[in-house]
Amino acid sequence: MNPTTDAALPPGVRADDLPPAALLSQVEALGDRVGRVRAAIGRVIFGQDEVVEQVLVTVLSGGHVLLVGVPGLGKSRLVEALGTVLGLGTKRVQFTPDLMPADIIGSEVLEEAEGRRGFRFVPGPVFCQLLMADEINRASPRTQSALLQAMQEQRVAVGGHDHVLPRPFHVLATQNPIEQEGTYPLPEAQLDRFLLEVVVGYPDLAAERTMLLATTGLAEAPPEPAMTAGELVAAQALIRRVPVGEKVVDAILALVRNGRPEISEDELVRRHVAWGPGPRAAQALMLASRARALLEGRLAPSIDDVAALARPVLRHRMALSFSARADGIVLADVIDRLVDRLG
Repeated sequence: MNPTTDAALPPGVRADDLPPAALLSQVEALGDRVGRVRAAIGRVIFGQDEVVEQVLVTVLSGGHVLLVGVPGLGKSRLVEALGTVLGLGTKRVQFTPDLMPADIIGSEVLEEAEGRRGFRFVPGPVFCQLLMADEINRASPRTQSALLQAMQEQRVAVGGHDHVLPRPFHVLATQNPIEQEGTYPLPEAQLDRFLLEVVVGYPDLAAERTMLLATTGLAEAPPEPAMTAGELVAAQALIRRVPVGEKVVDAILALVRNGRPEISEDELVRRHVAWGPGPRAAQALMLASRARALLEGRLAPSIDDVAALARPVLRHRMALSFSARADGIVLADVIDRLVDRLG
């Protein structure tokens, strides 16, 4: 038995061994715990309910998230709060053009002890449970690749030796959509490593007023822990056992496959989409729909979950042709049209 993965289960029981009744009980308990996590974050992050939901969906699904928004909208604060509430060790890296891969993953140093010389590995900031990669598109492609390899493989290779990253391991990367001078856009294959792309917008008037009053006094309310790292890993394993109905599976496949211009049944997609989502998009929708259902207090995902997650799952996995951009067609409209076809 894996003690980390099964930390929230009864002694001697694995998630794979649970009968349906016990699975239902565990899923209900997880839903209550996740509700407390969401409430704890909501007490320090104002006016970003949808962003918080999508970030939690990503973490519960075991993935990484790309946050796109202008500065000053609380992205760094969200990562700090998330680390505290989930009991995760958190580190932050400010990406710049001169940042090297060794500054991220670590390096070997030569040292001498007791008359012997040898190399010792010094871990970089990637060796944590929750890493904030701030303005990831400002680093060179070489440095981006080093981080994204760690995201995909959960390990790094230095000096011919593999070093396994802690569990859980999640990256919350940010991009500024306004200032693009001196940036290196992530290639499509690397963008696909992010489970969701979450757009962070401005809060509404009421939320901004609450935030203003809460954050400019003598003291701010600190986030409170609501889960441990072991419980999070167990939750991620349990979410993979949540049943998904055939109609939801069919909806996921229809949405993803209709986004591919080569086989799409939609004329708009065939004419204006340069390339569509791959199988990883369907996997992301399946996992994220399960996690969103639990966040909403439901025990199984619905087509509404698929529709709600279509934009954050697909927007970084599709691209429009030049003619589409010239005609004023935006990707969000194409995704919404695909969602409408689900009925």
